[in-house]
Amino acid sequence: MNDLDFLLTPEGRALLDEVRDTDPVRELAVATRLRRTHPAELVSAALGQARLRQRAVAKFGAEDAGRMFFTPNGVEQSTRASVAAYRAGRFAALGVASVADLCCGIGGDAIALARAGIRVLAVDRDPVTAAAARANADALGLAGLIEVREADVTEVDTEAYDAVFVDPARRGGRGRIFDPEAYSPPLSWAVRAARTASRAAALKVAPGIPHEAVPEDAEAEWISDGGDVKEAVLWFGAGAAPGAVRATLLPGPRTLPGTGLPDPEVRTPGRYLYEPDGAVIRAHLVAEVAAQVGGGLLDATIAYVTADELLPTPYATAYEITDRMPFNVKKLKALLRERGVGTLTVKKRGSAVEPEELRRKVKPQGPNSATVFLTRVAGAPTMLVGHPAR
Repeated sequence: MNDLDFLLTPEGRALLDEVRDTDPVRELAVATRLRRTHPAELVSAALGQARLRQRAVAKFGAEDAGRMFFTPNGVEQSTRASVAAYRAGRFAALGVASVADLCCGIGGDAIALARAGIRVLAVDRDPVTAAAARANADALGLAGLIEVREADVTEVDTEAYDAVFVDPARRGGRGRIFDPEAYSPPLSWAVRAARTASRAAALKVAPGIPHEAVPEDAEAEWISDGGDVKEAVLWFGAGAAPGAVRATLLPGPRTLPGTGLPDPEVRTPGRYLYEPDGAVIRAHLVAEVAAQVGGGLLDATIAYVTADELLPTPYATAYEITDRMPFNVKKLKALLRERGVGTLTVKKRGSAVEPEELRRKVKPQGPNSATVFLTRVAGAPTMLVGHPAR
């Protein structure tokens, strides 16, 4: 019996309830007490699952995470609930009634699809992971819409389903995998599976995927949530615009489509600096943001936009720049002391200096706050000081 098999028994569920809100600093004391009445390995399994549930709150919310079952890889690699819900909504808007979710993991996307009213076949070859997906469908009352199958996804017939969703494994024994053909299964196989879907398909890939690796018949969408880039998705079939790119920001959603604009011109720094959202940068849509705010680039190789006016855009964060100087730690320290800056936010792009290293050197003190950008202006190392634009 593995840990999950035990945790799904009445005794295991009772033990999980008992350790549900265990504070990490009290874990040893709780484990010592419980081992007097339960086998040590079962206590360890319950406490381990409790820790995974606590970590999963950031992705699934406290209510769902507190009822779900996780594996360490499942917590790490599962789709954030908000992103999965957005994707499920896009499938539902296409009229998709059934999806084959290949490489389903612990079931994060299957759950979102089912909550959108879509019937799901969830497939994973790992028996413990598939068992967790099945347990999660049951725990959240979605077992009627989610069929979990333990199988090799390359051997599953998806012909009976409207759409296909593939989430290949992008981590190996040495960490993240950057070569799409080293995914498990490889991107080329996932693309072939997508092209066989009767209505639509989506492939979840790493946000760092090279644009040249995107198939010509796919639409590429980069998604961020709360400012953090989470993933890229390749869309095929109905609703997809072959060759198009877009950046989608959550919550919202707000979507910026690519319009094929040339790279913005490099210009002298204006009063405002715009920091594009990471999804915008990954999608190569900085030119679209620059056009919205009437700006240009500080440097041809840096994704910072500068402009003279403050114009609203959801696709970038605006800062008012008060000072500009060549990179010089002593001058920055003197300026911050003069301004009484004790809270210093350090942002960098195109600089080798580490933010914590700079903070240690300038030793900010005082009641005020500021943001310093370590970057290049027309190739020259430069410091720009300012604050979020009001």
